[in-house]
Amino acid sequence: MGPPKRYSGKYEGKSKKRKKEDEEAWTYEEDDTNESEGAAVPGAAGRNAENNDQAALEDEFGAKDYRNQMILKSDNTSRPLWVAPNGHIFLESFSPVYKHAHDFLIAISEPVCRPEFIHEYKLTAYSLYAAVSVGLQTHDIIEYLKRLSKTSVPEGIQEFIRLCTLSYGKVKLVLKHNKYFVESPHPEVLQKLLKDPVIQECRLRHNVEAEGDEEFITQVQEKKNVPSFGAKPGTSSEPTENTTVPDDITNFYDKIDNEEEEEETALKTVSFEVNQEKIEVIQKRCIELEYPLLAEYDFRNDTVNPDINIDLKPSAVLRPYQEKSLRKMFGNGRARSGVIVLPCGAGKSLVGVTACCTVRKRALVLCNSGVSVEQWKQQFKMWSTADDSMICRFTSEAKDKPMGCGILVTTYSMITHTQKRSWEAEQTMKWLQEQEWGIMVLDEVHTIPAKMFRRVLTLVQSHCKLGLTATLLREDDKIADLNFLIGPKLYEANWLELQKRGFIARVQCAEVWCPMTPEFYREYLICKTSKRLLLYVMNPNKFRATQYLIRYHERRGDKTIVFSDNVFALKHYAIKMNKPYIYGPTSQGERIQILQNFKFNPKVNTIFVSKVADTSFDLPEANVLIQISSQGGSRRQEAQRLGRILRAKKGAIAEEYNAFFYTLVSQDTMEMHYSRKRQRFLVNQGYSYKVITKLAGMDEEPDLLYKTKDEQGQLLQQVLAASDIECEDEKIPGEGGARGGLAVHRRVGGIGSLSGADDTVYYEYKKSASSSTANKHPLFKKFRY
Repeated sequence: MGPPKRYSGKYEGKSKKRKKEDEEAWTYEEDDTNESEGAAVPGAAGRNAENNDQAALEDEFGAKDYRNQMILKSDNTSRPLWVAPNGHIFLESFSPVYKHAHDFLIAISEPVCRPEFIHEYKLTAYSLYAAVSVGLQTHDIIEYLKRLSKTSVPEGIQEFIRLCTLSYGKVKLVLKHNKYFVESPHPEVLQKLLKDPVIQECRLRHNVEAEGDEEFITQVQEKKNVPSFGAKPGTSSEPTENTTVPDDITNFYDKIDNEEEEEETALKTVSFEVNQEKIEVIQKRCIELEYPLLAEYDFRNDTVNPDINIDLKPSAVLRPYQEKSLRKMFGNGRARSGVIVLPCGAGKSLVGVTACCTVRKRALVLCNSGVSVEQWKQQFKMWSTADDSMICRFTSEAKDKPMGCGILVTTYSMITHTQKRSWEAEQTMKWLQEQEWGIMVLDEVHTIPAKMFRRVLTLVQSHCKLGLTATLLREDDKIADLNFLIGPKLYEANWLELQKRGFIARVQCAEVWCPMTPEFYREYLICKTSKRLLLYVMNPNKFRATQYLIRYHERRGDKTIVFSDNVFALKHYAIKMNKPYIYGPTSQGERIQILQNFKFNPKVNTIFVSKVADTSFDLPEANVLIQISSQGGSRRQEAQRLGRILRAKKGAIAEEYNAFFYTLVSQDTMEMHYSRKRQRFLVNQGYSYKVITKLAGMDEEPDLLYKTKDEQGQLLQQVLAASDIECEDEKIPGEGGARGGLAVHRRVGGIGSLSGADDTVYYEYKKSASSSTANKHPLFKKFRY
């Protein structure tokens, strides 16, 4: 379904540039800069693996013939995957070797699409960097791909793997005694880097005359054992099936798994100091020079920073995927900086708490909101031995004294605040910047590439950075920046697999089509873009469908969250249905009160929220989500909202689904187009959307509002009288799109506007002389103009 011809024809007279701007106005969501600066891309990444299939023949439908490059093996039925010349890998999820192959592919490639039976992955430069960072060697990657593949691995793919993994891991960025050093066991590599003028500018030399470029700091390091986590050995292992798995696959998998644990007892390294303010510059430049900096922290050999007294409680039992993600982070007894991707509700907080308990150094946790700060504090108290005296909050409303604390929980905006602070906040910020943090946990790390938030990484010194997110994607092209701002992706879980094993809820996703009423649709066709948004959100049939679904699920005893990005619609829906609502201006105390009532009060079963609840709102009781207004085609927002109801539900085992996700869209409007774009990420994770064209039983439901023409007409008048500001979605501080400066709104009217047809009246008036001269100096009051 798409927009009607009359609507699409409106664009025919527009230039291509104007049309593109209209499209981007809805899909643009993250970037808050006007910079044309892109992410650093290694030269190897420029040689995209997809360019290797140029010689393949195409048929009339665009399908490529790879039979000459991929020779089928005789025992192909016992091997689980295909490796195409363009870098795409296809895995059979029903293969007996699936578990080994899945773990391996997650380490070396990026998941593209993972439905029930066939999974698709893609080899990229950054995914191969991540593979080397967790201990995989170049020859191991190529050899294991050959053993798993049903066909021969194309030569172009083997060369691409060698090119991307040859130089990675040779240079590290280390923080010692509150100073940053570039370190390597290969002196010739550092000499090569220092010949680059950009890196020379980043180097910090206290005595230029005495110290030449070839002189480095030499040190011998000793290695220690890999840390163990909460689960006992063997508790997370799954029962093995007696199936026909080729011996070469299982033996080689065990071999590379064991090699990852082995390391030399002593290592001689050389290093040079770099300017802290130019850390991002040198990280980006090293990637461009094919020597990406690997950030590792040998926390057990750190005798300068004191340990904090924190451990996991005996009741904190890690799930298998949580333990696996932490093993990727703490391989070889050191802490690797990187990103862990887990679905919403899968226990990212426990992973972060466990990482802090493993490092046992000062920990800094950065969140999106004040509500999230409170939730992280409760998570530390729930899963670890930390008490209130060890945990310090630093928000606009809660400023605990930081002296003597081991864990500081704050928000990105508090750290990056550039305006004048209170004396107390200034002292806390000064103390924070003087500390040498052992680990920095970045919640919802996909927000970091925004220019305002990325300042955090230059203001605060930390040995190890752990990024946590459920959606490692953005609608702009800056998600790749995380590879040099934080580190490579260490682990990514499979959503459907966790759902099948009961670790997250079984969700039924549905798209409910709501026909536009004739009066609303007539205005929709003739109004400008901003007013169209409000018209399809305030569609009376959508209101009635929302009211019916809320009543239906309240009768079942469900807890329902209703999302609306548009504040005008949010308030109208909530007030008409007599439900509590939360949006930007809602105070912290009122938010917590509403959320507590929603959790524990049986009379409060439905709340309305704006986009402030997209992330970091922990509501495990909620099992129904209704979306009435959203932010254009944002895939990230769709996944984050689904995550509000993804926590595993107690009971309700008999039903096929125990959580419900409804997206209400007005038919024959642009909202349907955006809904398709928003669903792409979840569809690639294996979810499917059920289309509902008519809600059974809604016509028989008594006392639904806006049933008569008079009520619908009154609603239409309210919508048309709404200002341009009310038509817009809510703006969250620090969110993409906020450019700063004066807000100017263009208003387009017709000839009828001159006579007041759109509730606008033109007045001419002259300020009185007394008011115009009231603030003037007596000397100048005698002069009149």
